[in-house]
Amino acid sequence: MAEMPEYIPGLAGVPAARTSICLIDGIVGKLQYRGYPIEVLAEQGTYEEVAYLLLFGKLPTTRQLDEFRGQLIAERGLKFRIIDLLKTLPESGHPMDALTAAVAAMGMFYKGDHIEDLEFRRLSVIRLIAKLPTIVAAWHRIRRGDDPIKPSTELSHAANFLYMLEGEVPTRLAERVFDVALVLHAEHSMNASTFTARVTGSTLTDPYAVVASAIGSLAGPLHGGANEQVLATLEDIEDRSPQAVRRWAEDRLARKEKIMGFGHRVYKVKDPRATILQGLATQLFRKFGSTPDYDLAVELEGQMTDLVGSKGIYPNVDFYSGIVYQKLGIPIDLFTPIFAVSRVSGWLAHLLEQLENNRIFRPSQIWIGEADRTFVPIEERG
Repeated sequence: MAEMPEYIPGLAGVPAARTSICLIDGIVGKLQYRGYPIEVLAEQGTYEEVAYLLLFGKLPTTRQLDEFRGQLIAERGLKFRIIDLLKTLPESGHPMDALTAAVAAMGMFYKGDHIEDLEFRRLSVIRLIAKLPTIVAAWHRIRRGDDPIKPSTELSHAANFLYMLEGEVPTRLAERVFDVALVLHAEHSMNASTFTARVTGSTLTDPYAVVASAIGSLAGPLHGGANEQVLATLEDIEDRSPQAVRRWAEDRLARKEKIMGFGHRVYKVKDPRATILQGLATQLFRKFGSTPDYDLAVELEGQMTDLVGSKGIYPNVDFYSGIVYQKLGIPIDLFTPIFAVSRVSGWLAHLLEQLENNRIFRPSQIWIGEADRTFVPIEERG
């Protein structure tokens, strides 16, 4: 009998692709897109620049960036039937479900061959990046009984999304903070949703189905949904004194309960994105006033570092992102859809890379059941 292969739960550490898109060294906390450190991209770049970099492998020139921005702006609008579809959905539904439905439906409106027709492939990429923010904002307003706000043709990708939520042009600081948040979430190697995108893409289905499947993966509480749960975790701590916070953390750890926002499958130090987001939070608070949740988050981080830092458990990107979004006035259940609005550029970069030398994913399995069983007629079964 053949030797039983090793079973690795969750495929942890098993390479699933060769890639030049994202480099992570979790031991030292290094994150790079196409070889550029995330700290540099967050400080000096914009989301549009980063999306271009992820998709095409190089930073754009001024002309290329202007052209790319113009293409995104031209595709921000939604077909009225997509709006009609959103209006048929129950207003109590989660925005991620509405986003999945709308993106999947887009494939029916934009038919084409993205395998041989490179122009259709390019247009599909542009449409998805451009329209996801419009879908999220439109659904948010529709579920409240308000009409969607038409996208601006003047604002940046980040500012336009904030504008479409409530009809107010954001301040420069709010625009910049949100833009950096989008940059930080744009790509992160072979996570669950990216792996989903590559597996779906390997079947050569259309890009809209690829992104819809990735959104479905991102919706889970162990992936994108974690940022919503961080604020719920903070609300669970009633006594916010240092002693009480420590007792709360010790109790959760003793019961082996997961504390949302801490720990990462890759990073054994503080997530570099969490460090940048924390800096963004302090900028917002200096301008608009602090929030008790931030003070509590800092206290909890300190206690957790003391308790489990030696085990490599530190804040991840979800820990501070919700606090930043909350200060920007964004509803909690839009946090994960915003994650998708950002990450779509990374998913599409992986799709394009997958198509370069495609082979459909077909992993093996380890059989643990019985074999060669005898079928018993139903009248003889006890």
